[in-house]
Amino acid sequence: MDSLEAMHIITSVITISLAFSVGALYIGINSFIASFPIVLLTLGTGFVLHELSHRFVAKKFGCWAAYRAWLPGLALAVGLAVMTGGRFVFAAPGAVYIGGKPLTVKENGIISLAGPLANIATAIFFLLIANSPNTIIRTIGYTGAYINFFLAFFNMLPFPPLDGSKVLQWNTIAWLVPIAIAGFFVYMV
Repeated sequence: MDSLEAMHIITSVITISLAFSVGALYIGINSFIASFPIVLLTLGTGFVLHELSHRFVAKKFGCWAAYRAWLPGLALAVGLAVMTGGRFVFAAPGAVYIGGKPLTVKENGIISLAGPLANIATAIFFLLIANSPNTIIRTIGYTGAYINFFLAFFNMLPFPPLDGSKVLQWNTIAWLVPIAIAGFFVYMV
């Protein structure tokens, strides 16, 4: 990873953490100052793993891959979060750009699925620690689970340029199972 890609990732993590911190007020964390570090940790972990999963799988298929922030998407994330009081966050801060060789529909689907699966795995980790007797760890656990299930669900929506459109084009079952799991847990957490 070069310094430009690292800067794009850090900028995206901080910006979307600000947006989701407004949303954390909606899900029960009492103040923005309390929510920001929790969201930065939980969302930051899920976001970085999501994007690096895309990047890693693309490189396994012999492609060049690098994350680039999308500045209008970052502005929209914060703007919508503030305008809706945190009830809606448009989480499309950027993407892993892939090049170097043409991809098959299957390869593109697998690369696209890697990110949401990373979010589901991250959400499960946070859900496991949510049973802690420690209030702070429990809050981190539930916040991390909710945010990461939400990211997986949102990214699996079948609308271009989201991951779900490419996964669905490749394999209906590979699309249906993760979106159903993520949607169920967004509702339950």
